[in-house]
Amino acid sequence: MAQLRIALAQTNPVVGDLTANAHKLIEWTRRAADRGAHLAVFTEMFLTGYPVEDLVLRSSFVEASIAALERTAARLAEEGLGGLPVVVGYVDRAGLEPRVGQPKGAPLDAAAVLFGGKVVARTAKHHLPNYGVFDEYRYFIRGDRLPIFRLHGVDVALAVCEDLWQDGGPVAVVGQAGAGLLVVPNASPYERNKDDVRLELCARRAREAGCALAYVNQVGGQDELVFDGDSIVVDASGELVARAGQFREELLVVDLDLPRGTAAPGTAEHDAGDGSVITVERLVLSEDPLPPYEPEPPVIAPRLDDVGEVYAALVLGVRDYVAKNGFQSVILGLSGGIDSALTATIASDAIGPSRVNVVLMPSRYSSEHSIADAEELVRRQGVTSRIVPIADIVNAFEKEIELSGLAAENLQARVRGMILMGLSNQHGHLVLTTGNKSELATGYSTLYGDSAGGFAPIKDVPKTMVWELARWRNAHSYDWFLLDAERPVPENSITKEPSAELRPDQRDTDSLPPYEVLDRLLDDYVEKDMGSAELIAAGHDPALVARVIRMVDLAEYKRRQYPPGPKITPKNFGRDRRLPITNGWREQPPS
Repeated sequence: MAQLRIALAQTNPVVGDLTANAHKLIEWTRRAADRGAHLAVFTEMFLTGYPVEDLVLRSSFVEASIAALERTAARLAEEGLGGLPVVVGYVDRAGLEPRVGQPKGAPLDAAAVLFGGKVVARTAKHHLPNYGVFDEYRYFIRGDRLPIFRLHGVDVALAVCEDLWQDGGPVAVVGQAGAGLLVVPNASPYERNKDDVRLELCARRAREAGCALAYVNQVGGQDELVFDGDSIVVDASGELVARAGQFREELLVVDLDLPRGTAAPGTAEHDAGDGSVITVERLVLSEDPLPPYEPEPPVIAPRLDDVGEVYAALVLGVRDYVAKNGFQSVILGLSGGIDSALTATIASDAIGPSRVNVVLMPSRYSSEHSIADAEELVRRQGVTSRIVPIADIVNAFEKEIELSGLAAENLQARVRGMILMGLSNQHGHLVLTTGNKSELATGYSTLYGDSAGGFAPIKDVPKTMVWELARWRNAHSYDWFLLDAERPVPENSITKEPSAELRPDQRDTDSLPPYEVLDRLLDDYVEKDMGSAELIAAGHDPALVARVIRMVDLAEYKRRQYPPGPKITPKNFGRDRRLPITNGWREQPPS
């Protein structure tokens, strides 16, 4: 057996900022060297950030990625770090002749080994995911190589993200070719309960490959996606050895006892088990094992509970959207209700209450407790607030245009949206939209009113979970919260019956079924794609099924115009669920 200390750099790159990402790689490689690591592993497409979407179809971007990789290899050597091998993801190209049906430029979702000032090995993702939020057949050519490099006597194999999730391909070949360690750079987005799935997957693949496995995952927010880190190391039997924290940057350093490699350098083709052939490329960086040394104790970070994970994802999503897009502050309408209260709390935890601005916009129908609840939140959190009554503004509109019923109700919401967008325009605030997933699903929002804004923190959060998150936050405090306040959400905002307060004595239940009933139905229809007959067979009321399906289907045009927001469910509105607006298909009840 031979010892090896690996450092997994669970880091937060910025999409498209190759210079900053390269600087971060140098910095974190130095940290790894200071910890005595023998191998540093960064995440999938770290140099470019992930996902880069249509940037990858620009030849100039791919060329810049390849050049950045080579410059970074040279710079590592210049700064005295060339003796520490570094695995890093980037965008490469396949060098194929252009053809119809192939992404322009034949880009590769690639990973490389940097050592001695050079790029000594390259590979690319073999399995290209084309489900959920992924469109990788649009962007990439599949790879067909598996590098195995010998480091201090240990054979280390390299595969990329989805290659771990699918049967066959490079990971299957690792078991045939033999390796002591498989390292897998990832950019795997968060969704609820995914951490349990990942651990089981890593354990199973380690047993199949017959070697230890190091899974390093990106962390950070990128538009609608949130990456939670949760990097994992398991031994050849699938037992957990070390695990990084969630939703934070971290250098996970792990000492492993691994079998010595014996195969000679060279190339060989292997049946990948999926109808393809993978070429194994073996090279030697250092043949002799290290002298025995004292290992560091392994770290297994504590886990957040399920609700805490969601809250952390929302905070990180807001924090990075604000920071990476250059905003200094945010603004939102504060009604005293639970949705705006939770949104304000997430924002305060993400960027600090001094950078959060709230506007109380009471109308003729606003209740006294709504104003009092909003003012109580301001007192507890210390956010910047102002009051802009809208009654006279609405009256001015109504003098010029005759509106009644729903149109009159929506006018109030649109006046509020106009005020928020005006203040955003004047002061440079990012407007946070406060609608939840249940409202967005059923169209219970006003275009250019409460749906106006630049980012929607609880867009993917069902209403029943909104209450769960508020209760969870009132009961927990962590060092990554920038809001120092006990029970920051007023209790009355949590317990009172929800209302849009756009007409006298209005309640959400005037237009919607109780949220505990609605959310179960929406989960089956939206998340699970169950049809009308399946929904009824699952126990949902037939009349309610027909009504809710109609509401959801007719609201597609609204959702298409809604701001982005963090994805926390398996199927969010946006990247995951894409239905035509002009659509003649209607779910029919069973005969």
